[in-house]
Formats: sequence, structure tokens, C-alpha cells
Amino acid sequence: MLPRDAAIGITNCDREPIHIPGGIQDIGFLVALSADWLVQRAANTEKFLGIAPEDMLGKSLPDVFAKQAVDLVRDRISMLRGKDSVERLFAVPLLEDGSLFDLALHFSGRSVVLEAERSKGDQVEVSSTTRNILGRLAASRDVDTLLNECARQARALLGFDRVMIYRFAADESGEVVAQSVARGFESFLGLNFPSTDIPQQARKLYVRNTFRIIGDATAEQVPIVQRGEGEPLDLSLALYRAVSPIHLEYLRNMGVAASLSISIIVNGKLWGLIACHHHQPHMPSFAERSAAELFGQIFSLQLESRINAESTDYESKARHVGNRVMTAAAQDPTKLLDAEWLLQMMDDAIECDGIMVHMEGEMSSAGIHPNEGIFQRLVDTLNTREAQIIHHSHNLSTYLGGEELDTPAAGFLAIPISRRPRDYMVLFREEQLRSVRWAGEQAKHVTQTEDGLELTPRKSFEAWKQTVTGQSKPFNLSEVRVATSLRSTLLEIVLRLSEAASEDRRKATEQQKLLIAELNHRVRNILALIRALMSQTKREEGSISDVVDTLESRVKALATAHDMLTAENWAPTPLRTLFEVELQAYMSPTKQRVTMDGPDVSILPEAIPIMALVIHELATNAAKYGALSDSGTIALDWHCDDDKNLVLNWREKGGPAVQKPERQGFGTTIINNSIPHELGGESAIEYKTSGIEACFTVPAKHVVVIEDEQVETASAEKPDVRSIPLGKERMLLVEDSMLIALDAEDQLRDMGVGEVVLAASNNAALRALDEGITIAMLDFNLGDETSLPIAEKLREKGVPFFFASGYGAGDVLPAEFADVHVITKPYSRDQIEQAIAQIRG
Repeated sequence: MLPRDAAIGITNCDREPIHIPGGIQDIGFLVALSADWLVQRAANTEKFLGIAPEDMLGKSLPDVFAKQAVDLVRDRISMLRGKDSVERLFAVPLLEDGSLFDLALHFSGRSVVLEAERSKGDQVEVSSTTRNILGRLAASRDVDTLLNECARQARALLGFDRVMIYRFAADESGEVVAQSVARGFESFLGLNFPSTDIPQQARKLYVRNTFRIIGDATAEQVPIVQRGEGEPLDLSLALYRAVSPIHLEYLRNMGVAASLSISIIVNGKLWGLIACHHHQPHMPSFAERSAAELFGQIFSLQLESRINAESTDYESKARHVGNRVMTAAAQDPTKLLDAEWLLQMMDDAIECDGIMVHMEGEMSSAGIHPNEGIFQRLVDTLNTREAQIIHHSHNLSTYLGGEELDTPAAGFLAIPISRRPRDYMVLFREEQLRSVRWAGEQAKHVTQTEDGLELTPRKSFEAWKQTVTGQSKPFNLSEVRVATSLRSTLLEIVLRLSEAASEDRRKATEQQKLLIAELNHRVRNILALIRALMSQTKREEGSISDVVDTLESRVKALATAHDMLTAENWAPTPLRTLFEVELQAYMSPTKQRVTMDGPDVSILPEAIPIMALVIHELATNAAKYGALSDSGTIALDWHCDDDKNLVLNWREKGGPAVQKPERQGFGTTIINNSIPHELGGESAIEYKTSGIEACFTVPAKHVVVIEDEQVETASAEKPDVRSIPLGKERMLLVEDSMLIALDAEDQLRDMGVGEVVLAASNNAALRALDEGITIAMLDFNLGDETSLPIAEKLREKGVPFFFASGYGAGDVLPAEFADVHVITKPYSRDQIEQAIAQIRG
């Protein structure tokens, strides 16, 4: 009992010891037995057994009940498992006269509690009805349908005037979300009840004992008589537990004479209640009440299954969006500070109206959000809270201390994206003005009596509206779970980016050293070659001016060859191009003095300088002494022999008569010896009177040959990418170099590709394949792995793709992908266009 001078408030209800009321309802009788089967407590036995409770105390159970009944009770007690286990027995011949009773057995501390009432013998009929009802529940398609069907079937089973499905909110207030009500009775559908209507200790009992019956709210309670002194009997699991006077008055104020409640337990927590009201005393049979308890358990499982299925479906879709965010952020860390982009992406995963990011001292914002001052206060507050959980609230003002804030953002969910110092991605929801219909004014009242102050529940249950401000739609458990998953991935990405930055710095340092070494090597080679040219050229006869001119022309030839290599990004150079560059002065449309005939052949980069010098010396000699010094012509032809070596013929005609030189100059040495010495080939020169004829053989390892049929086919069937619409394409670009990837992405966007999805690894690319990819460009070599797993998956899905490689296609592709188009790095826009045209044309 509370002291007379104690302050009376709503929390007094929470202090009422409802589990030890000291009495039972007048439904049946109760006896509590010790371990040696002696009656220690009894209530209402005279009405049902003809023995006063006082006379029951100390009796042995076999002295009161029939032997068959005692044996059955002992067997059932041995089946009790767990502290909250209860056994039911139907139509037990409890007395020697054969009177049938329905029994309930459970442990309360060290006592065995037996409750019994006269049997109606309807258990078979009730069992059949229950089976049909449960079948109808199972046919419900979704949560709302299930709730409505539950209310209908519970009223059909138990016969109450009104059956409500009562769901608890996060603040423990409740709302009637479904109901079945008899004609002429008031509807409570949509009404809200404050959390104080159900005290905390009652909520705990609803979890332990999922069934509660009040047959007559006006009936007197029957006291429990006990043997000697001792603690009151704990009736938490009892069927007949007496009712709190405050609750009985609450029911009478509602005009309710009988009530029944069944707990709805979802995922181990009190989700709500099946609440039944009757306007006259009403007591379903023991079998009906037992069936109702089973009905509630099965309904809870079905509701849990549907809620979990909906949550799983939502979380799966949300995580798919989250994976897209993570993939993009992993490829481009700057996106973590792009609030506009994050808002567009995150709203599909967790509903929000705005977003702010605090990362490495920088802030970014989009949509509806507080100002930077309030946001910084929120970040500072978050830094004082537990770092390992997602913090959220539907009332930002209350979270920051309760003062009124000038901001349209009323709720938030904060996702930490680093450990130390803490950075956050915070999602905001705007204020949601709403009217709540309460079942009467919420406040309980205190009245003065002769014995002091008395707490009384409200008397009016007419709908009472309240406008709720300063709050947003709450973030639900599924959204918090999605946020937790995003947090783990974001932390991993930030950590990986930090490690990657360190690794990139190390690799950049090593690469710089290699580049310097390579540059040093090439410069030394070039200087050595120029030095050799100078040394050999100065030995030639002629004036200083002539020697300088000769040296300059040779250096220029090397420079021209180098320009061709760099223009083609160190790719093979066509032989025809080499001839055209060196002989361009003699190949104008009006002077057809040079003819060329041969297949499309290219020279690999390492052989280009040697070939350029040889052609330069041949052309220089022809211009000074041979066919090009007069009105002659040069015929060039080439072919590949059976070993795929390049055979090149140079024939001069129509020039001055030729004589073999008496001495071999440096130019002649270059012509005769360069190809054999440097390239391992052959050279032969004949000084015929009609003109010089030379034949050179360049080994196949320095030559790239394109067959005539391939050239003709490619030329005839070369599609035009500009005729192919690319705006609806969703293209996967797999490239492990960020700079190359960004350059390629820019080129693809300039070409009109609708959307480009970047991936730097097999795992990232395979995840992206679920995002509706229609075409793909794959870098074949991805560090320590190749993109073959992606290619296999694309081929399986029927998605067209092509490879990009820094090597020749024949050197890297396995046989099963020999038909896939390959572009060579570093690639140009033209190469990409033609590759797309080929696979889309």
C-alpha cells in the first residue's frame, strides 16, 4: 500500500501487485499443494466440493479426490516443462460420485496450483470448430486481411459483442487496427489508447500468461485461505486470478461487464492484444477458452510469419539499392559527400526527405534538413552516445534536449560511416502533422475520499482528437536493420579506401621510380644512337654543310618514326604509312613516281626506328643518285612467305645509270646491315645499270599481318555506331584503373550511352549484373585476376560485351572467347565506337 501522504500519479498503477491479489474470480475453485500433496491454500472449494476452504487446509489430495483423478493429476504434473508451463485436462472424474471437471495445473514457486470448474463436455465440438477457424486464418493473403479475419473468427468462436485487434506503438500506446462488432454496439476502430491504460507489470504478465478472462466485472472476488503465515500465492499463471479494482472500474466506465484478452506475441515481444468485450456477464466454457488460447498462439505465429516475410522482402530490395550505393562509393569516394546523389539513391532504401553528410570536417546536404548549427549539435550529441548502434528518433527536438527547433526536419536516422573521428550520414524526415483519435481524454483522475486520495480511471471514452506536431513518421525496425547493414559496408569501404590510398601512394612511388628508370634507359639509347649517327656521318666525304644536312635528315627520320609511334600510342605502325611519310614528296597525285603493292602489314614498335632508317637511306640515295634524282620511278612490293616473314622489294627504274660504289659509306652500311644485325633478318642489294634493286626479309616476330579477306570483310561490313541508339543502354564498364575508367566513362557518355556502371573487380561487377545491364566493356586484366568470370556470366545472360586489353587478343583470350571483339589499350573513342557497333550492329 502507498503511504497516505504519497503523491498520486499515473505511475501508481505500475506499482500495484496484480500478480498476488490474494483472491480469485468466482469461476471455479483453486487449491495449492505442497510437494507431499498436502493442501496449503484453497479458495471457493465449498461451492464446488462442498468443503470449506479452511477445512481443506492440511488435507492430502487423495483424501479429497478420486484415486483415478489423483493418478491422472500426478502424471500430468510430471509433464510440466519450464517455469511458465501449464497443463489442461478435460472431463476428469474428480470426485468419487463421478462428477466431471476441467482442470488446469501449473507450478507457482514450490507449490502445485490446481484450478478446476465443472465440465460442459464440449471439447470435441470446440476442437472441430477451432480447426475450421484456423484454416480460414491460414488463407489470409496479407497482414491487414489476417488481422480482420482474426477479429471475425475470434468473435465467432467466443461469442463476445466486440472483438478488437489492438496493436502497440513504439511508445506503448495502442490503436484498434481491426474489429468485429455486433450490430448496435459502438465501434472503437481507429481509436488510440494511451500507454498508461496497461501498466508495466500487466504487460509483463501478458507475455508470461497469454490468456486472461474476466467473466463478470461486477462479481465479488473470492479470497484465498492459506495455512499458516507466508508470502501471498503468485497467481501470474492462474486462470482465475482476481482482477485489480482499478481495472474493474475502468471496464465498468466503458460499459463492459465481461472481457477476455489474448496476447499477440511476435518475435518474442508483445505486439498487441486480441481484446474481447461483452456488455453482459459472459463466460465461455473451459474448452472454448483453451481453444481461444491455442487460437491466439497460432494467430501470433501466422502474423509473425507475414510480418517477417514483408520485412524480408523490403530489406532485400533496400539492400539491393544499398549495394548500388556501396558499389558506386567504392569506385568513387567523392560520392559519399554528394548529398544530392545519396538522397536519390537512399530514398529507395530508407524513406527520407533529406540527407546531410559530415565527413572529414566537411558537410554536404540535400532535401529537407536542419541548418548547419543544429546539425553540428546533433553530431556533437551523437558523439556522446554509443558508437556501435544506429541512433534514430521521430522527434529531433526531444533528442536534442526538448527545446523548440526552427527546422522542418522532425525525425532523423544517423549512420556512422567511420570509427574515429566519427563521421555520419544522417537521413531526415519532415514533420508529419496528424490527428490522433483517443478513446477519451488520456489523464486519469485523483479523488478525495474519507481514507485519503484515490486514483480513478477516466469515465468518458468518447473519441477525443489531438493534433500531434513536431514529430515525423517513425523509423521502423526493418529500416534500422537496413541502416545497420549499410553502416557495416560503409565502414568497410572507408577503411578500404584509407588502405587503398596508402597502397596507391606506395605504388605511385614505385611507378615513378620505374618511369624514371625507363625514361633514363630510353634517353640513353637515343643519345647513343644519335652519337653513333654523328660518329659515322662525319666520316663521309663532302663539305661540313653536306655532312650536317645528312645528319639532320637521319635524325629527322628517327624523329618521324618516333612521332608515328607516339601518335599510335606505341602500337604497330602500317608499313605503307612508313613509306608514305619518307616518300611523301614523290607521291602527289600528279607525280606517280612511287608505286606500292602488298597486303596490309604493320611493323611492331621495337622495329620501327630500324625500318625508318633503312627506308630513309634508300629514299635519300634515290633522291641524290638514283631514280628520284631524274625522271625515274620506284616500285615497292611486299608479301609474306610461308613462314610469315615479310619480304620487301625495292626497285628503281628510269634514273641515271647506276654503278656500284667503290667504297661503302655509312648510309650503305645502314641499308646492308641494320635489318640483319638489329632484327635478325636478311638484306640483299644489286646495283643494276637500270637501277638499284634491294630485297629485305623481316622476321615474322616483328610483323603483324591482316589477311586480305578480313580486311575486305571488315571494310564491307563496318557498321556505323552513330546509327545505333545508345540512350537506353545501361553499360557495365569494368576497369581497375580509376583514371582509365573515368576517361572511358566520359567517352561513353559523349557517345550517348544512357547510363554507365563502373566496377573495378569481379565481385563488384557480378553484383552490378543484377541491375539490368544491357551491354558491357571488360578490361581483361584486373590486377591479380581476369574478367573471365564476368564474361561467362554475361554470355549466360545473353548480354553482349567486348574486351579491352593492353596485349594482343591472341595472346590473352582462351579459345572459348576467341570470337569476342578486343580493343587494344590505350584505346580511342573510334575503337570503342566500332566495338559497340560490331556487337550491336
